[in-house]
Amino acid sequence: MRFRSVLALSTAATALLLAVPQSGSAAARPAKCAERSVTVRAQQSHDPKVVHISVTNESTRTCTVDRIPTVTFGDLDGAALPVPAGDSGPYRMGAGRTAYAAVRTIADPADPEARRVGSITVSADPSRFGRSFTARELGAGDAVLVWEPVTTWWKPSRAAADRDLGGR
Repeated sequence: MRFRSVLALSTAATALLLAVPQSGSAAARPAKCAERSVTVRAQQSHDPKVVHISVTNESTRTCTVDRIPTVTFGDLDGAALPVPAGDSGPYRMGAGRTAYAAVRTIADPADPEARRVGSITVSADPSRFGRSFTARELGAGDAVLVWEPVTTWWKPSRAAADRDLGGR
């Protein structure tokens, strides 16, 4: 008799342990931000070679976006390369929080290789379309000059994004 009650207690304890999420498990990680719960913004900075972008988590829960914003230019192939170089990964955003990145579209506006595009598209997740901004909406005039563009990773402030872009 005693053996059966110990076995029953052991089985019940095992079931409880399995029901409790373990630290580091998927249950402890926030989900990706839903596309409708983020607002993406972009505007030309005072430096005509730099565009400031941001993403705001409009939801009431912490969620994640990709740590590297995806920035594409008109109908040109490819996206701005991240600085520092790195792979995709989650960037945790608290409810109501905003993250910032700086995009250098061109190093030298006089570069003969420069392309002119009428818009840029910014996405907080490479698997989603993002939002397009015309050159006029950005405050860049008729066109955005682009050649070998780079983008910072998302940062907690615009100043931190500008520092990361630095002299690169």
